[in-house]
Amino acid sequence: MVAYRKTTYFYIIWCCHILGPESFSDGYSFGTRQLSVKRGGSVTIPCYYDRKYTQQKKFWYSEYDNIRIYTNTTAGDVTVIDDPAQSLFTVTMRNLKGGHNGTYYCAVETGEQPKTITTDEPHLHVQPAPDLSVMSSSVTVDEGVNISLQCLYNTKYKNKNKQWCRYKDKRCYTSQNASVEISDDMRGSLTVVMSGLMKSDSGWYYCSVNVQQSPVQDLLVPVQLTVKAAATPDISTESNKSAVPLWLPVSVGLLLLMILVGVFIWKWKRRSDSNVDTTYCVVEDPSGHKAQVPADGTLYSTVEPHYQNPQEQ
Repeated sequence: MVAYRKTTYFYIIWCCHILGPESFSDGYSFGTRQLSVKRGGSVTIPCYYDRKYTQQKKFWYSEYDNIRIYTNTTAGDVTVIDDPAQSLFTVTMRNLKGGHNGTYYCAVETGEQPKTITTDEPHLHVQPAPDLSVMSSSVTVDEGVNISLQCLYNTKYKNKNKQWCRYKDKRCYTSQNASVEISDDMRGSLTVVMSGLMKSDSGWYYCSVNVQQSPVQDLLVPVQLTVKAAATPDISTESNKSAVPLWLPVSVGLLLLMILVGVFIWKWKRRSDSNVDTTYCVVEDPSGHKAQVPADGTLYSTVEPHYQNPQEQ
């Protein structure tokens, strides 16, 4: 009886040691993926979940300090935000240091059996110089444009397989594609060009290097891509801008037309006045001389000079 109790006791201890303080049922199958991050820096990690768990509680579990941080909560240097519309929650960790090395869990309380599932198990590795990094971890562009992203890796991995993947559906690109082009200079830089972007291309992606060094299978670094609708011109603003050049020539044209009409009328009146026939009346003075007098009553007279003969003097 005593031996049985001891066996049971040690069995319980062994189970607790193996399972740890938290034990989750895996919702997805994935290998060990390591995020290489810079000491003193920050990282944002997306945690996708099934849409049916939109209303359920989600949390980030840390082996570092054995605590759960539920969504829409900030605890110290860690902020967890839920985005139900995208079926994911993000975890932002700041002021990273060596003590943050370890495995973390993206988890969901299902409200059914199993009660809790793990959707991802990223392993964090804090380094002075990360083995894998990106020039920009968040990119926002307009719809229809092309973008170029650069992933930097340690040259010791130059002969390793590298990929550009989408978190949501785990779709990966390793070579040229109609919309994605990947080129590796074999000197520490992987360039990814995405063409003709659409809003549906928005989401989380990651560069990965297949290192296959136990226990790590892949190195990865996340990148958030946001594609927004292309800006459309404001018709009312454009109309206001074009109103000045439109009305100015119209106003000048009307003014010139009025001037031309005025000049025409003035010249026409002058011409009419010069062509009026004057009516004369014949009048006779007492001496019997006849003269023509305008009908308007204006009198005109003709003065004839009279020269005296010197002999008459």
